[in-house]
Formats: sequence, C-alpha cells, structure tokens
Amino acid sequence: MLKIQQFIMSKKFLPVLLVLTVGSLFVAFQTQGRGGDNPKTKNEKILRNVGLLLEQGHYSPKNINDSFSKQVLNRFVKDLDADKSIFLQTDIDSFAKYNNRIDDEIHGAKLESFYAINDSYTRRLNQASKYFADLLSKPFDYTKDENVLLDGDKLSYPKTEADKKEVWRKRLKYMVLSKYADMLDDREANKDKKQTAVAADSLGTIGKAAPEKFVYKADSTLEREARGMIKKQIDRYFTTLKTHNTNDELFSVFVNAITGEMDPHSSYFAPVDSRGFNEMMSGKFYGIGAQLKEDESKIKIASLITGMPAWKSGEIGVNDEVIKIGQGNAEPVDVTGYAVTDAVKLIRGSEAGTEVRLTVRKPDGSIKIVSLKRGEIKLDDTFAKSAIIKGEHKIGYIYLPEFYMDFEKPNGAKCSEDVAKEIVKLKAENVEGIVIDLRGNGGGSLPEVVKMAGLFIEDGPICQVRGRDEKQPYLWKDRDKSILYSGPLTVMVDEGSASASEIFAAAIQDYKRGIIIGSSSTYGKGTVQRTIPLNPEAENPALAKTSEDLGTVKLTLQKFYRINGGATQLKGVTPDVVIPDRYEFFKSREKDNDAALSWDEIGKAEYHPWVSTYSTNAVINAANQQVNTSPTFKNMKQQVEWIDKKNDKEVSLNLVKYKADLQQMKVAYKQLDSLYKLPKELNVLNSPSDTIGFGADKDKRERNKQFLNRIKGDVYIDETVKVMNNMINQTNVALNAAGAAESSKKN
Repeated sequence: MLKIQQFIMSKKFLPVLLVLTVGSLFVAFQTQGRGGDNPKTKNEKILRNVGLLLEQGHYSPKNINDSFSKQVLNRFVKDLDADKSIFLQTDIDSFAKYNNRIDDEIHGAKLESFYAINDSYTRRLNQASKYFADLLSKPFDYTKDENVLLDGDKLSYPKTEADKKEVWRKRLKYMVLSKYADMLDDREANKDKKQTAVAADSLGTIGKAAPEKFVYKADSTLEREARGMIKKQIDRYFTTLKTHNTNDELFSVFVNAITGEMDPHSSYFAPVDSRGFNEMMSGKFYGIGAQLKEDESKIKIASLITGMPAWKSGEIGVNDEVIKIGQGNAEPVDVTGYAVTDAVKLIRGSEAGTEVRLTVRKPDGSIKIVSLKRGEIKLDDTFAKSAIIKGEHKIGYIYLPEFYMDFEKPNGAKCSEDVAKEIVKLKAENVEGIVIDLRGNGGGSLPEVVKMAGLFIEDGPICQVRGRDEKQPYLWKDRDKSILYSGPLTVMVDEGSASASEIFAAAIQDYKRGIIIGSSSTYGKGTVQRTIPLNPEAENPALAKTSEDLGTVKLTLQKFYRINGGATQLKGVTPDVVIPDRYEFFKSREKDNDAALSWDEIGKAEYHPWVSTYSTNAVINAANQQVNTSPTFKNMKQQVEWIDKKNDKEVSLNLVKYKADLQQMKVAYKQLDSLYKLPKELNVLNSPSDTIGFGADKDKRERNKQFLNRIKGDVYIDETVKVMNNMINQTNVALNAAGAAESSKKN
C-alpha cells in the first residue's frame, strides 16, 4: 500500500468524518425502534456508515443504486460459493428479489438480504455435508472416461439435489484420484527396496514390516486409504466452515462484497479483525515468513517475506499448496480443508529456531517436504542490499524489496538513504553501471520514492497525486539538484512490482534516465488508501466509553499519475524491454479484477528528459531483438502458454489419462525451471566493505550466500546485464569521441 504523510489529506477528509459522525447518530436514532443495540441493529449501523464512507469519501464512487445492488449480490453469492457446489439454481433465482434491495439497505432500509441469503447458505451447507460419507464409502471407477471442471466461473449452479450430489461425486473422485495417484507414484519410487513384507491383499492384510519401514500395498488398499484420507479432510472442511461461518464472519463477507465492488483495495475490517491486525503489528511472533491464501478450498502460498525462513530455503514458492504441517518430529497434520487462520496457528510458534515441516504440492503436481526453522523477522533482510557482477564490465546490483520508511522514528530506516549508501559503496568499486531490482516490490512510502528517484536526476517532478473532485493534482518533486549517480541505469520489474515501485519505474522511464526491463507489465495499482474508523467518535476520549466499536474501512482516497499525465492504475508500467514472464498465466494483476478502477490521464507535468551518452532507442531495439530471437525466452514463452491452456481445461477422472496429463505438466514445469536457471552462472561478489561488515556473524554470512546464489543463476538478471553492457559500450564510445574532439580543439 502507498503511504502518504498524514497532513496532506487530513484537512480535506474532515468533512467526510463529520458526515460519518452525524450519519452514525442519525442511524442510531432511526434504528431505536428496531430493538436497540442488538446484533441486527449494529449490522445496520455498520452498513449505513460504510455506505456514507464510500459515497462521501471514496476517490471514484460508483452510484449505490439498483445496478450496484445487483453486482454486490452476485459478488456476495460468489464469495460464499465460488465453485457452485453449495447453492441450487432455485436459491439463486430466489435471491433475485434482492437485486434492487441492497442499495436501499445501505441507505437505511431494514437489512433483510444478508439474513435471507445467510440462512439459505447455512441450510444448503448442512445438506452438502451429508453427501460425502456415502460417496466415499465405496471405490470409484477410474477406468471410466469422464472429466471434472474445477473453474466455478465456467459452471452453472446445479438445478436439483441429484445434480448437486453429482457435482460433489466428481469433486470427491478428483480429490481421491489425486491422492491415490500420489500413493501409486510413491510405491513405484520405493519398489526397488528389498522387503521382508508380503504384499497386502485386497483386504489390506499386511505382513511383517521391512527394515526400511516400506510395505508394499495393493492397488485396492491404496485406493481405500486414499478415500479414508479424503473423508477426514472433507469432514474437517465442513467442520471448519460451520465453525467459522458465524453470522458476524459472514456479515463481514457481505460488507466486503460492497467495498470490493467499489474497488479491489477498499475493504472492511470487523472489530475483532482490526484488533487482531493491530496486535500482530505491535507484538512479536515467530514463523516462516509466508502469507497463506485460500484457493478453491486449498491452502496455498500467497507471498513470501524477503529474508524469512521460507524465502531463504529456496524450496517454497508462490502458489505451492500446503498439504501437511508438522512440528519437529511429530506426526504432521493434514490441513486440507482447514481455514487459513487455523493453518497459520500451526505454522507459528513461540520460539525462534523451532522446526516446522511443510508438505507442499508444487504447481507441477510433485510433492515436497520442506523443513524450516521458525524465526523472528529480521529488518535487515528487508532493507536494500547490493552486490557486484563482474563480466564484460563491472556492474553494480541493488535489490530493494520494498520502499520502507520508519514513520515512528525520525532517525529510523529509510530506503532512499540505504540505497544511497549502496550506491556510494558501488561507486567506490568503480562500477560502470547500476541495476535496481524492484521485482516483487509491492510498494511503500511515496516520500521515499521521490527521494530515491532524486538520486538519479538533477531535480523535477516525480509523481502527481489527485484526490476526489480536485482539479489540480499535487506534484511530488525532487528539489535536490545534486545527483548521486549519473551513469548507465536499468530497473528490473515484474507483475509483482506495484504502487511505489511503479512510480519509480515510471519516473525513470519518463525522464529517459534509464531502461526498464521486465514482464509485459507491472501490477497496475495506482491508488492510495487510508484506514478510517466507522465510528470516528470513538477517537474522542469523552465519547469513547459509550461508543460502539463498528470496525474500520480501508478506503481508496486518491489516485497517482505519471509525470507524463498517464495513470499507472490498471495498465501499470510497460517495460522498454519485455521478457517472457513465467507467472503470466496466474492472472494476478490489477487488470484481472473486474472491480478495478479505470485508467485515465491528466495534464503532463513540466520536466526535462535526461540527455544520455547512449542511444536509448538503439539499446532498447537491440535488447528486444535479442529477447525475441533467444531460444531460451522463446521456449519459456511456449511453455508458459502451454501451461496456461492446460490449466484452463477439464481434468480427466480416468487414472491412466490423469497420470499422463500430470506427467506432461511435471515435464513442462521442469523444463520451465531449467530455462529459468543459467547454464553458466554469473560472477557475483560482495563489495569489500560488506564482507568486512559480516564479521563473525554466521547467520548474516549464510543469508548473504543465499542472496548471491540467487543472483548468480537468474536468467532475467543475465539479460539485464547484457542490456547494461550495450549501454556501457555506447557510453564509452561517446566519451572517447568527446575526449578526442576536445583534444583536437586544443591542438
């Protein structure tokens, strides 16, 4: 999220807070006749205040009308039943009466839609929970040629209970098949082990165990065990749903359907969620540094925190599915069907250094067990760091995971100052060019973006920020005429480079100060949010004791623009040199969310482009030609497109076809991984000052080793180095020519 200093918006936002306070009093008076401070009355207050906040404060509010109401209804139903396995079509038809009602409820009418849909959902959920025991009581026929479609967006709601049961039959068969196939592969991998055990018969009778603790089991035994495992998972899944789907939690889902329909980054936090978030931010906990997400009833890795155990291992990746979580040598817990919050509790611990073992399924279907030591997040791992790449030329490399700034401490860490220190170290080593790596950098402090961009230009505007109904944007400028580094510069980005990263990359591109290299576009988040309490009177000590906590809303208040006038919203930044993106098929950018705010443009700011010692166009054209003709990148693009198409199809429930398809997928991912790694590693080393700084700190030396290894084998960094070599060569030619011309003048 982009963080902007408080004073910029505080005065402008006072009228909204006033409206919210008055609105709260109005709703309290209006609902007095409905039973006082009961849960339903509280929910109506929350709904009304959220509506006021969205209408009066959101940067670009949609009209809360019948059309908006219908979209919210569709979003809420989808959030409850994304894979269309709970509701029947008759339920969906019955909800149509609320198509034009939710907007009225937001504006103060009695809340009815949520309770009606909630009751229907709870009833249908209970019905669905009774299917699986019978369906899993007998073997499935894996010779039958049938498929299952797992993409809810492409499915229709079942019309009858029989249709719904058939949906569950296929889904359960798919889950058992997946587990069964893994068990068959495991048996195959262990077939060469000498055994003293006799084969298990069709009833599962097992002889004496082998010394290696591997026992051969018949197909029928493995299939039965697979069904047993899935039965436990589904039982736990429904138990979790019933436990967590309280009225309060489902009401939060309902309110977030409203905020989410405004834009993807406006969201509601119920009081308990808000308090939990604050406690997490202020307290200490130990974990592996991985954020989890729920995806089609599976727990997957959403992101990794730089420097934390999961990231450092190099064995955990985004979109890996977490299957089991184990504590030390204890039997691991199968977390299929768990809520994300419950899985997080298993991963977190009370002490650093304790072991947690994750069993993950990689996107290619392979299973991997990863042992990690819990750790407390180390701030220095999230700070800027540098290295030197030696080859045709000596090139400096700076990695910046986020645009950080300690707002609480005036003398705290600031990324602009840390990057400046890294530049000074690199200049002392006479590097001929510098690479700034912003891949995966989700943003941070806007003031720091401005200061950091100022390290590379004389002075001038960096970004434009405009609030709602403001005719003139606020111009963020670098006012320092000094330039810390004036040599060749490249900036690396990818689909995870967002917000502040996009501002920096856009400014460097608009000034023609350097060349941007990366995937087809950056994330595309060009909006600014602020967290607002739904009952602002609670911040007044005189009213706080009697004020009811209604939670908070993270609200989109502003939009930022490039100095050329174009928004980074939705479109992001298109690199000068586009390299095929191995994660393109995940469709995770802003543009992939149908509620995202639109792209637009405003007036261009006055600025003066950089005059380079090389031909920017010539370097860009040569680089794109090199990428387009590279067998490595051509193969990478083909593999990504193939995986994307494969993921879009139905899954076969025939064992032979399923295993063949899975093998194809594994081969594709293996080939993609091999293309991502350089056959010949780059020569990467630390600056002498860094080497001295590590001293006797073994942990720092180990983390540094992992940092250097990541750079050495990165095909994208290698391509960036090639671009940089061209820039340096042209610069040297220009400087030599200028020197010769000056010499001839003197003669």
